[in-house]
Amino acid sequence: MTKDPFKTRLEIAKKKALKRDSANKKYNPSPIGKAFKLSTELVSAVAVGTIIGFILDKTFGTKPWLILIFFFVGVVAGITNVIRSAKNMQQ
Repeated sequence: MTKDPFKTRLEIAKKKALKRDSANKKYNPSPIGKAFKLSTELVSAVAVGTIIGFILDKTFGTKPWLILIFFFVGVVAGITNVIRSAKNMQQ
């Protein structure tokens, strides 16, 4: 008794799909994607810190001191996030 050609092709296609799915699980982002992620984390932390400082300065009338303080807090937070993300990428 011979196998149906359709069933044979279907089995081959399923095997190929399983191989492709298992290869996709080992997804490794490109170096440019990693760099974009790290730069975005740094810039966003600085921007959020500066915006918070700006809002607090307007509220309390302490221009430019809180902007400067929160700018540097954002820089420190951004660098900390970048270091943490870079360590996670190496693992």
